[in-house]
This record gives sequence, C-alpha cells and structure tokens, in this order.
Amino acid sequence: MQTETGAPRGRRAGAGRPKTGKPNPIDVHVGSRVRLRRTLLGMSQEKLGEAIGLTFQQVQKYERGANRIGASRLFDLSRVLDVPVSFFFDDMPADAAAARVEDDDEAGASDERSASAYEPDPMAKRETLELVRAYYKISDPSVRKRLFELTKAVASAAVAEAAE
Repeated sequence: MQTETGAPRGRRAGAGRPKTGKPNPIDVHVGSRVRLRRTLLGMSQEKLGEAIGLTFQQVQKYERGANRIGASRLFDLSRVLDVPVSFFFDDMPADAAAARVEDDDEAGASDERSASAYEPDPMAKRETLELVRAYYKISDPSVRKRLFELTKAVASAAVAEAAE
C-alpha cells in the first residue's frame, strides 16, 4: 500500500538511500567487515544466510553495502560470526565515519564528498584474505618469517621507487 506521495506505507518520501543511489560508506564498511569475518571462518554466503534466515543474495547485498544492516540483524551476525558488534565498526576510515547518514526525517542529498572519497579497506579484499590464508598454511615458522621479511622488503623498495 502507498501513501499519497507514492512512497510505500511506513516510509517517508525521500527517506533512506541518498538520491545518488550509491551505498553509504558506513554500510559498505560494515558489509566488508561481515565479508572479512565470514571469509576468515571459511563460511559461504549460503551458510551464513541459512544461519540468520536469509538467502545468499541478501547476504551479498549486505556485504556490498547495497542494503543497510539493522541493529537486530547486526546482533544476529555478531553471534553467528562469533565477534562483538563493535567488530563491524573497527578500523573504519575517517572519511566513512564522517559520512552523513540519511535518517527518516531528512530528504536531502548525502554528502557527496564523503561518499565519493571512500576507499574500501584493503584488508577486506579477497586477494588479501587469500594471501593471509596461504601464509598461515606454511607450517615452518622460519619459512613464514623469511616470506614476511621478503614481502616487507619488496614493499619498502616499491615505496622508495615511487618517491623518486
């Protein structure tokens, strides 16, 4: 059922997602933390969805930040993923934290500068997760340490080269 403005009943016209259609950087960060933890546990989107009563497509939307995660759902996720709720907000970049959140009483556009400047956390990338998993599969601690030192040296050289 709709109101006279054409908005679905229970929602005010203009409330919710900004007019740009872009996900809020906070929602993107929280979703990336859900993906990070799920992946570190080796859990599929399907298994996570089953555990909290959702389809894997809904989990995908949460992880991309396309759908905002409500408080009760965030609580469920924290229990299933065995982390405190605060985990989902840890390491949030300052620009994401500063992004204006549209609340139900506002109909204005979001702060474009904050939303467009947001860069996803490199720790939430699949490549990073696969690298960490592979690293910890190396059973010999001395080999792991040498690989770690090699990686730091290569990164340091790359930074020095870029500065020239």
